[in-house]
Amino acid sequence: MARLYSNENFPLPVVEELRRLGHDVLTIQEAGKANQACSDEEVLESASADGRAVLTINRRDFRRLHQKQPGHCGIIICTADLDFARQAIRIHDAIEASDSTAGKLIRVNRPAK
Repeated sequence: MARLYSNENFPLPVVEELRRLGHDVLTIQEAGKANQACSDEEVLESASADGRAVLTINRRDFRRLHQKQPGHCGIIICTADLDFARQAIRIHDAIEASDSTAGKLIRVNRPAK
């Protein structure tokens, strides 16, 4: 299972479901960095230093960071979805389909209605 680091704006119910699915997820709040206005670069650096892929719904900025800093442990960008269990399953499936998250940008989109 994957080691993940959820960005500050990432939904906690998705984190909890990913944990139930067996993933090791650390939230930015649990890391003691909540409400500190950490830059996206700092989030990616912290995650990579701990061997974790970033989990975020901040797609545009983290796509840019992926191009700028390709040596990361992975970035999983998601579209917002209020069906948290379904979103967690899509993330889980995307991780499982990849041999590793290292250096990869993984997109997990909400299905079209």
